[in-house]
Amino acid sequence: MMRRSIPVFLSLISLFVTPHVCASISLSATRVIFDGSRKEANITVRNGSQTVLVQSWIDSDQGDNTSLPFAITPPLARVVANQQQLLRILYEGSGMPSDKESVVWLNVQEIPQTSLSEANILQLAVRQRVKVFFRPPDLPGEAAQAPAQLKWKLQKEGGQTLLTVNNPGNYHVSLADLEVGKTDKAERVISATMIAPGEHRTFTLKVPLQSVSSPLSFASINDYGALQKFEVTLNFQEMSSATPAEVKEQQ
Repeated sequence: MMRRSIPVFLSLISLFVTPHVCASISLSATRVIFDGSRKEANITVRNGSQTVLVQSWIDSDQGDNTSLPFAITPPLARVVANQQQLLRILYEGSGMPSDKESVVWLNVQEIPQTSLSEANILQLAVRQRVKVFFRPPDLPGEAAQAPAQLKWKLQKEGGQTLLTVNNPGNYHVSLADLEVGKTDKAERVISATMIAPGEHRTFTLKVPLQSVSSPLSFASINDYGALQKFEVTLNFQEMSSATPAEVKEQQ
């Protein structure tokens, strides 16, 4: 009897409380490049239609976020409609690797303000999350050259065709639209991923390749959010590097 009453109870709640999701804010960039020779990096939060509270914090994918040597100011700010707020990301000066680029995440969450007339509206906080690329001072190499320095290899193992990529450089490479094979029969390996400095990654192709060599294409997202196309001619058991194809703005 209790189980039957639960759906009825939830239906009654929905008559009085209307869920309302509002994304009022936008960020001035899709990523933050933190120059380690400077004390801070900035990003702007733009507000649109209504007054909101903006809560910001830094975290990582490792789980232990209390030890990250970064701070956000202001961590909580009230931003009125059609105004903007500058967020400053501060670095303590130590605590991050000095021999390679690191990535942490900036979280910006908007909390809509509720008026008395909206008492029966359930408003949900909307969070945006962008990467912060921390680059130590005097780091060798250039981030723009990192995609072309990736090393690719095809190999057969147990009846499967494996695609391996190695990033020998000091910078992360953000990949998109990774495809193997000729244009009319290309296999989408992955839509988006990121290869860290020194990382080896292996993908299993769904369709085994029969030819000795095969074309590979991918796009890499640069510091400005633009997509740069690269092409590689793959050969079994041989390491291959990419060459740039074209550049276009990310949509």
